Amino acid sequence: MHRARPAMTAGVHGMARWGLCGVLFGLLRLSSACPVSCFCNASRISCIDQEPGIEDFPVLVPESDMENITDIYISNQKRLFTINEDHMKFYSNLRNLTVTNTHLTYVSTMAFFNNSKLQYLNLRDNNLSTLSWMAIRNSNLSTLLLSGNPLQCACENIWIKVWLDDSEREGLQCLQEGGRAKALFRLTLPACEYPRVEVIPSVISQMAGSDATVMCSVSGAPTPELSWSVNSSDHPPLSTSHEISKMELQSALTLSGLSPDDNGRELACSAENIVGQSEASVILNILFPPTIVQLSQPVRNQDWCIPFTVTGNPKPDLHWYHEGKLLEEQQYIRTEIHEITDTEYHGCLQLDIPTHIHNGIYTLVASNEFGEDSGNVSAHFMRIPDVDHSGTEGDYYDTTFSPETPPPDDKVAVYIVVGIAGVALTGCILMLVFLKYGRSSKFGMKGSSSVISNDDDSASPLHHVSNGNNTPSSSEMGPDAVIIGMTKIPVIENPQYFRNPGSMLKSDTLVQHIKRHNILLKRELGEGAFGKVFLAECYNLSPDQEKILVAVKTLKEASESGRADFHREAELLTNLQHEHIVKFYGVCVESDPLIMVFEYMKHGDLNKFLRAHGPDAVLMADGQQSLLVELTQPQMLHIAQQIAAGMVYLASQHFVHRDLATRNCLVGENLLVKIGDFGMSRDVYSTDYYRVGGHTMLPIRWMPPESIMYRRFTTESDVWSLGVVLWEIFTYGKQPWYQLSNNEVIECITQGRVLQRPRTCPKEVYDLMLGCWQREPYMRLNIKEIHNLLQSLAKASPVYLDILG
Repeated sequence: MHRARPAMTAGVHGMARWGLCGVLFGLLRLSSACPVSCFCNASRISCIDQEPGIEDFPVLVPESDMENITDIYISNQKRLFTINEDHMKFYSNLRNLTVTNTHLTYVSTMAFFNNSKLQYLNLRDNNLSTLSWMAIRNSNLSTLLLSGNPLQCACENIWIKVWLDDSEREGLQCLQEGGRAKALFRLTLPACEYPRVEVIPSVISQMAGSDATVMCSVSGAPTPELSWSVNSSDHPPLSTSHEISKMELQSALTLSGLSPDDNGRELACSAENIVGQSEASVILNILFPPTIVQLSQPVRNQDWCIPFTVTGNPKPDLHWYHEGKLLEEQQYIRTEIHEITDTEYHGCLQLDIPTHIHNGIYTLVASNEFGEDSGNVSAHFMRIPDVDHSGTEGDYYDTTFSPETPPPDDKVAVYIVVGIAGVALTGCILMLVFLKYGRSSKFGMKGSSSVISNDDDSASPLHHVSNGNNTPSSSEMGPDAVIIGMTKIPVIENPQYFRNPGSMLKSDTLVQHIKRHNILLKRELGEGAFGKVFLAECYNLSPDQEKILVAVKTLKEASESGRADFHREAELLTNLQHEHIVKFYGVCVESDPLIMVFEYMKHGDLNKFLRAHGPDAVLMADGQQSLLVELTQPQMLHIAQQIAAGMVYLASQHFVHRDLATRNCLVGENLLVKIGDFGMSRDVYSTDYYRVGGHTMLPIRWMPPESIMYRRFTTESDVWSLGVVLWEIFTYGKQPWYQLSNNEVIECITQGRVLQRPRTCPKEVYDLMLGCWQREPYMRLNIKEIHNLLQSLAKASPVYLDILG
């Protein structure tokens, strides 16, 4: 069997959208049907409690609930012995299955016959002696983990060698007679050979109506069974007459009267034995002259299109004639092919803003080396213009297809013009009223001292959760608006967590004040929208050191409201203390500019660090030779779990970051990574943001659908962004969707497409990303669960940090 590892596509399916009552009812029903010792939600079953444990594979009641399950995790169940088809048949959408540290002894040959979407199978540390390849033949498996099982060095297990990951290759062993262990990837056995298949010829290029014969030869031990796959569910039945004759190790497929309908078909010959399955194919390249299947009247979309469908092999050359003269195609009149099937080409003659001179008969001629076909269609785009007495042409666009349709009555036309003018005038008056009075309290809006304008309420870090509500516009903001990360945003009170109205700060918050003479600026690190950032030496900051390097952030504006916001942010940052959040030391307010003091992270922002330690580092080195060492997979996992730890902390403090990305994380010594934002990323990484209106900058490549469409930012939207950060890490800092424009990115995300698996990314980590990118926020992985899984993966891969400094 050939090992298939297809890239994950955008087909990450969530549950159907329910109403709120439906969701609650469904979850209650699911939890009531969940077996003892298991935890169930809408898409996942987890059974890890040993007492009382489960005696059989978990089954939900009613059975229809099992169709929604995509992940099953079972561990430490000593009474679980078998998995068979009856256990699995209702889990039709299952993608990930983990059964570890149980007494699993037997997996039937039909166990996963109904699980065509199964991609990840972890059966480590069980009691399996054999596992047949037929058990997984109908799945879409790309990862199989089997270490820790007493596998026998038997012919039934030889197929597993083909599926070994690099991480399993050295560790997976089998037991020989006498109990001696042997590395499975080195195992060879007499009379135990993988089937081989050869098809001659591999391509049939013949004229339609002719006959052909294909020979299929197989080898392998034990002797494989040979079969032809002529008709499949993906295609209609073969139109060409065919006959199959078999011998022991050969089979002949005779095709009579090759039909053009079968052009492009692939006919497979397969062989299978106890060791595995293999196949080879013949492709039908049936030659025939062109035929114009369809040529329709013009249709109007944005412009005009004359639709056609043409068939032929080789691909026909297409030429158009207008009123008998060859049509010279150019930018405004061109042939476009929209879809190609095995035998047909579907397209349009595209006409951009055609006029009366383009009316007439259009002829399509399709030709190849075997013949040609032609067809005519009449097209009418516009009536011939009238000429008034002054000799100028009047209106002549004809919006209907009938030239007999009379033009609008003059009076009606006048009424329409007057009506449009009236609407426009009303709109202008309303706009002037809004601009004049929109800042008054009558409209509930702030004046010039407002902390945030309506077009600058996006992309700000560390935003306080308000039960998942959107960030308010300036019309909703009160005196509690603060500046966080040098970006002005409102603080939204959450009554679940703070009883005192208008206050979200701890009563004992004490911001440290640092003397100006203790700060010695060394050099500028960058400039953000609201101030500059400098590297500085700070004296008397730590009792253990005379001076330490710090990052100093200055505030450009020093207005009364700006000062209040500055102090409010300082109090807020003082309360955010965690090993993976950039440390805030204090403020200096003796004179302008106002200053905030943060710890200095030696290696700068994580995005630049990843690029400098990736395979393309030479491209980023400004012509200088790069001597930096490329990051290893364990080091990437180490980085990822640190960021997840910081996000767990922010979530515990009921904060939403809203702009989590590698550009907003900093790297210190020994690969220490912390979340922070000096407000510079929107300038330094301007291409990462999408400008909306005058000033609003949205990091749409890191945003989930609900944030893009409804400006809804929650802990769950941060989980989505964390998945994108994982993708950034394992691509060494590439820009998400780098091949697409911002508008194309918005379309992809809102339509349900997701980023593909990076080449260096382990399957387990990509599964985490997919768990972060579920379309429905409530179906995304919990931030603590993400951190625990990353921590486990990181612990399994020791990190050596000395090479990075």
